[in-house]
Parts: sequence; C-alpha cells; structure tokens
Amino acid sequence: MRRPVLCNLVLASGLLAFTQLMTPTDAVAEARLALVIGQSAYRTVPELPNAANDAKGMAELLGNAGFTVTAAPNLSQDAMRQTISDFAGKVSASGADTVALVFYAGHGLQIDGENYLVPVDLDPKREADIPLQGVRLNDLLNTLGALPTRARIFMLDACRNNPFPALSGAGHGLAIVDTKAGAQGTFISYSTSPGAEAEDGSGVDSPYTTAALTVAKQPNVPIEEVFKRIRISVAQSTDGRQIPWESSSLTTDFKFFGGDSNSGQPPAPGANSMALASATRSVEDWRKDLQGKDARAAYQLVIADDTVPAYQAYVELYTQDAQTPRLRTVLERRRQMLAWDRAVAINTRASYEAYLVNWDNSDLAATARRLLLRVQNRNYVLPVAAAAVPVAIAMAPTCPCSTPSTPATPINPTVAPIIKKRVDDTPPKRKVVDTPPKRRPPPDETVVERAPPPGPPPEAVGIGIGIGLGMGMGMGGHGGGGMGRGGGDYNRGTRY
Repeated sequence: MRRPVLCNLVLASGLLAFTQLMTPTDAVAEARLALVIGQSAYRTVPELPNAANDAKGMAELLGNAGFTVTAAPNLSQDAMRQTISDFAGKVSASGADTVALVFYAGHGLQIDGENYLVPVDLDPKREADIPLQGVRLNDLLNTLGALPTRARIFMLDACRNNPFPALSGAGHGLAIVDTKAGAQGTFISYSTSPGAEAEDGSGVDSPYTTAALTVAKQPNVPIEEVFKRIRISVAQSTDGRQIPWESSSLTTDFKFFGGDSNSGQPPAPGANSMALASATRSVEDWRKDLQGKDARAAYQLVIADDTVPAYQAYVELYTQDAQTPRLRTVLERRRQMLAWDRAVAINTRASYEAYLVNWDNSDLAATARRLLLRVQNRNYVLPVAAAAVPVAIAMAPTCPCSTPSTPATPINPTVAPIIKKRVDDTPPKRKVVDTPPKRRPPPDETVVERAPPPGPPPEAVGIGIGIGLGMGMGMGGHGGGGMGRGGGDYNRGTRY
C-alpha cells in the first residue's frame, strides 16, 4: 500500500513543478488585463480572415498567461472608442500593480504623420476623413498612459497594405511612435518596420501572430527577448520581407510565462539594460562585433538588434551577401522614417523643406508638401531661417547608399506656394504725450523762476517736441492712437 502512495506523491510533485513553470510571472503580485481587438469584417473593403484568427489565438494565449481578456471583434468607430474607455476603467480600478495589454489585428493607416486604427465602418472619400472616422493610436496610448500601472504593452498587427482607393496619397505602413516621449512603462510592437507593410500570410494566422503564439509561450524569457525572437522568426519566414519593430520605456521586468517574482525590480540583465546598451552602440562598435563572423550569424545579430548602426555595419561588411540588398532597403527606409518623425515633431517650414531636400520622391513627399503649405498659411512668421541649417543637417541621410540619385526638385509653387507676409518696415512712431497746459499764477502770487537742470540745450528740446507733434498730427490724430492695433489681430494659430 505504501508504493502507490509514494508514486502519487512523486506524480503530484511533478505536476506542481510543471504548473509553477507554466504559470504567469507575478500572478499573485500583479493583475493582468488584456483587450484583444480583431478587425476582420470590413464593410467597404475586402475582409481580413486572418485578423479574426489572430485575435482568437492571442486571446487564448493571454488567458493562459494569466490575463483577464476582453475580446472585442469587428468594432465600429463608436464601439471601438467605447470599448477602449471601458477597458481603461477596468485598468484604473485594478490598481497600480496592473499590466495592461492591447492586441490589435486589422488595418492601420498613417495620415499626416499620425497613426490611426481602422474601424470596420470606415468609408473615407478623402484623407481628411480619416481623423473624423478613424481612432487615433495616440488617443489609445494616452488614455492608458494617464493611468498608474506597472506596464502597458501594445501589439499592433496593423501594418497591412492600404485598401482604400481614396487614400492614394497616404504613406505606407505606420509612422514611428517613440514610447520614450510618453509615459514611462510602455512597450509597443509593430508587426513590421515603420513605413513598411506587413503580409497577411498564407496560413491561418499572419506571420507576426504566428511567431508570437510560439515564442511568447517560452518560459522565463523577458519581454524584450521575446520580441527579438519574434523578429528573427518573422524575418526568416518571410525571407526578410517583413521585420517587426518595437520601442520600449519599460521600467520593470515582464515575462509572459514562468520565472520568479520580480515585482517592482529593474529589468533583468539581457532585457532593458541590454536594449539600452544596444541603443548606444555606434557603427564602429558593430563593425568590430561582426568582423570575421559568418554572414548568416551576423544577419541574425543585426536583425535582433534592429538599429540603424547595426544595419549600416552589415551592409558595409557583407556587400556580396544575398541579404544585403534587402537590408540596404530596410536601412534607407528606417533613416527616412526617422527624418519624417522629426519633421512632423518640429512642424515648421524648415523641417518639412529639409525632409523634401532628401526625400522629394518618397511616398510621404505629398504629405510633406501639404503640411508645408499649412505652416506657410499661418498668419504669423516663424523664425525658421536660423533653424533651417541645423534641421537640414540633422535630417540628412548619412548612409552613402541613401544619397539621392538625382538632385531634389524644388517645391512646386502650385502645390505649396510660398505665401509672402506683409512686413511693415516703417519704424515705430515715437509716442507723444500731451503735456497739460501751464497753470497761470493768480495776480497776487509771486513766481520764482528756477534755473533749468543740466541737460540738452533748449533748442534740442524744442526740435524734439516739434518733430513729435508734427508726426502725431500728420498721422491723423493723437500720436498714441497711431500705435494701436496697426499690425492687425494676432492669430496664435494651431499646430496641425
């Protein structure tokens, strides 16, 4: 009778160990809430079957990882906004020890440098309709970013091709979102690089979600390492056509499965600290690291890092490798999107002109000219002359392979005419103060004449008064009135 009892104890111990391995990190210490949006049944463009499958697969994975999942398929604009608001309420009520995750599968667009999630009822006739009919990604980020949470994770499988014919002037893919510019504790992942388009895939799920469903299950792996492995997997499955991208400002460690509790502790070595070290590595550092390595091993290293210096070093060292032309394209597009992000952030005539000098023929050139026209139409003059040179230098491509093959064409005045401001060069008039008449003394009052104080001779004073009065009278009235609102009302304008 003792042997079965002993066997049962051994079996129970094994099951307990396995359960501890596959349970989510910090299951007791932290709450986990997830919103999963799958946009498949679009009403005016073809459906996205894989988006629905991606959402179902991620909802199951996140549920197993300890998340309380809110599944929200096929949302209209009103429903999407309400769902995000309701989810934010749940996160707020859950407390500061909450990890909030949003997974979105569907179409996404960038218009005028802004990213938008696409509701299923979106039906644009022009690009200007998108801000009215779409849902700004920044609104989602800011809504959750304003709440006290341990971490906010956003996974966007939303970089598919633009299916709306009326939006032919929109840029490809999504614009860069820098999490370091917002609230700390944010991690955002795109299914492909900024400015690039992701594939829907030939299987049940997209390449990005397929990789995520496999890699995220691996126990004891920090989130930064998870998404590096996802990037390598997607690059391999698409032959380098699609390379996922992420930005992180996380301040604590996070693992989907397994591991000891690291609640409130700094990221483990190899996670954020490794990402920070990678971000500071120069092209020369990467040349030294890659020198002598096999091309395949070097390729995986730079794909995992996904930075401009890493790609630059690779294309310089492995000029004959089959992957080099594709990585050169990735490098050129990354430089371009970084310059575009800076141009939109600065939002001045100088910043858009600097972008057009280097990328006059890009897919974002039309948008740059439109935004340039907007800033020119402001009825106040910005001090752009002094900023033009440093902005142009900062945004110019430094990669020899990215130098424009033909000189940049000047801005077409019919598209973005230069609107000259009226500048009044007339010097300001001296304000003349009317002096009160000199009081006459009564007949019996004795007047004592005092010596005048040291100063200019009387002739000079007389000339000054004469000129002041003459100008005041010449301008049609009181001198003070001539200095009123002669310049017109000051319009502070709006940042577009």
